[in-house]
Amino acid sequence: MTTRISTANMQVAKNLYDFIETRVLPGTNIVSENFWQGFAKLVTDLSPKNKALLVKRQNLQEKITEYHQTHQGESFNFADYKSFLKNIGYLVPEVADFTISTSQVDGELATMAGPQLVVPVMNARFALNAVNARWGSLYDALYGSDVINEDGGAERSAHYNPARGAKVVSFGREFLDQTLPLANGSHRDATNYQIINNTLLVTLNDGQQSRLTTPALLQGYNGAAESPIELLFKHHDLLFTIEFNRDSSIAKTDNAGISDIKLESALTTIMDCEDSIAAVDADDKLLAYQNWLGLNTGTLSETFEKSGKTVTRKMQQDKDFKALNGESMTVKSRSVMFVRNVGHLMTNNAILDSNGQEIPEGIMDAVITSLIALHDIRRNGSSNSLLKNSETGSVYIVKPKMHGPEEVAFANELFNAVEDLLLLPRSTLKMGIMDEERRTSINLKACVHAAKERVVFINTGFLDRTGDEIHTSMAAGAMARKADIKLTKWISAYEDNNVDVGLACGFSGKAQIGKGMWPVPDQMANMLATKINHVEAGANTAWVPSPTAATLHALHYHNVDVFTLQQELKNRTPANVDDILTIPLAENSQWSESEITAELDNNAQGILGYVVRWIDQGVGCSKVPDINNVGLMEDRATLRISSQHMANWLQHNICTQEQVLASLKKMAKVVDQQNQLDPNYHAMADNFENNIAFQTALSLVFQGHQQPNGYTEPLLHKNRLLFKASQP
Repeated sequence: MTTRISTANMQVAKNLYDFIETRVLPGTNIVSENFWQGFAKLVTDLSPKNKALLVKRQNLQEKITEYHQTHQGESFNFADYKSFLKNIGYLVPEVADFTISTSQVDGELATMAGPQLVVPVMNARFALNAVNARWGSLYDALYGSDVINEDGGAERSAHYNPARGAKVVSFGREFLDQTLPLANGSHRDATNYQIINNTLLVTLNDGQQSRLTTPALLQGYNGAAESPIELLFKHHDLLFTIEFNRDSSIAKTDNAGISDIKLESALTTIMDCEDSIAAVDADDKLLAYQNWLGLNTGTLSETFEKSGKTVTRKMQQDKDFKALNGESMTVKSRSVMFVRNVGHLMTNNAILDSNGQEIPEGIMDAVITSLIALHDIRRNGSSNSLLKNSETGSVYIVKPKMHGPEEVAFANELFNAVEDLLLLPRSTLKMGIMDEERRTSINLKACVHAAKERVVFINTGFLDRTGDEIHTSMAAGAMARKADIKLTKWISAYEDNNVDVGLACGFSGKAQIGKGMWPVPDQMANMLATKINHVEAGANTAWVPSPTAATLHALHYHNVDVFTLQQELKNRTPANVDDILTIPLAENSQWSESEITAELDNNAQGILGYVVRWIDQGVGCSKVPDINNVGLMEDRATLRISSQHMANWLQHNICTQEQVLASLKKMAKVVDQQNQLDPNYHAMADNFENNIAFQTALSLVFQGHQQPNGYTEPLLHKNRLLFKASQP
């Protein structure tokens, strides 16, 4: 049973209370009594508004469901449907043109374009990997991934393979020729790099010397000018270095002695308190908050075993270079961090209000993560004072799963209240708006307007957006197969609209327009070939699943000058809201028995592979093998799609409950087999009736149409708590 401390008419879990009192409040200039009283008042004032917004969600859904039940097939008229959505307030009037006025935004969000990592903040090792992924080795990313093929003896092996290394070097030289073209010759023929009279001279294998076509790309160096150990360049406002170390394996056979090319990679990272973690009680929330504190004070570290050695990972210090004018210049070594709070839906038992009710978790996150961030924006000369996150004194918070402008306005009101509580200037807390719910995407301009003084980010989230698309229109008819949904016209219109609205509202040069995650972390060659589409769409950031992926995706921002492209895209015809409202129903639902079984099995395997780790091990995001044993990054958004899709087919008699149950049982055995080497794994097929994870999967499907907006959190949280209570 949770031990609680009574303060300001709230009941706070003792471990969380002690953490705030002894580790968070000291050094913030916030008085304890004032904090708890202000926190309690904020909860009292805003919780009813939070609850009312959730009631409105449900009321709108009931009206839409009723509409579809009476307007199906030939009786469905799109013009009438659109008029209906306006009449019930689901589709709001478009606001007049405006430009966001957000100020004091770090350049990594405003004027630079590059990859973005999303990482579960409860995992300190992953969080440190991500924050240190501001810089990445191109050579390591190439050598260790499938971008470099294994033909011609270039296999990956335990020891350095010179044939593979040669392919890495060749790729690196091609990158240098593209970004640092020589006035004559190619970097492939380079034998020496030196700085003479503040100009880079490259000696070629025929003895000739060449300058860069654009000498200003050279920013600085380390070592002696005539024999540098590092050269620093800037291209498309992204930094990268050429490193020289004759002792390294790869440089020994390199004519110029180049040992690596390092790229500025993950400019920003989202430290996630939401979809990628499993935080259901005070203990879980405390771990998330502790790691967030360590990241904001610069003290987070993690010790672990790797390749038989004990490794301690800490946050990287900034690095100094010599500028061409002889002065020292400092280059930032860490990704700029957002924190993703939870949405408006869930509550958490870490804090109870004056009525003994759990307070909204989104309110709790906003207050506590912002309080913790004071340690970054009020640094006072400690030994870690140089490990700063925001150079402009801002706190970056991603707010997910908001439905329409009213909910964004409420989040803005919440941020105002938190700023007042923490004695912060207005709009210190910057807001990232996830464009991942249908009522948000069709009203995106109004949503941005509701936070126009603090918005720094809009990002499409195809996975949650698809889950909400299915749930909202659950009663309209049978949805297309999942793979076919990706081909329907609402998706491309939705993706284009996000960019169109962002550009129309003045995001270019002020804020991020983002795109979603690459889901297959082991397929980097495929990512390199296709994810440039996100950059060419006009996004100045996009999500990647790993530091390696960040380094490889960074190449795309050297290929495309995003901010120049954005100016061109401003002139195109904006996406049509009618296309976004098009429901992805199956054109012909007369599938064969084998097609139905294959779709059910695919959904069932994805659901079970994710849920069993969530319930039994508290893992909110991981690489889960799919039905073909391809590892996919899974979080609650993918679970939402699969469970809603099966629920939709059940509702429209595409399949039966017996078929779904048979598929889930069959795929549980497959998932058990895939996890057999995990010593912490609990097999589901041993006892279907009493296995909490398996029963959770059943509930997610069979009760899917009843879940609020199709979200999986209520059932996951309930059953994770049951599992934890069942453990000795």
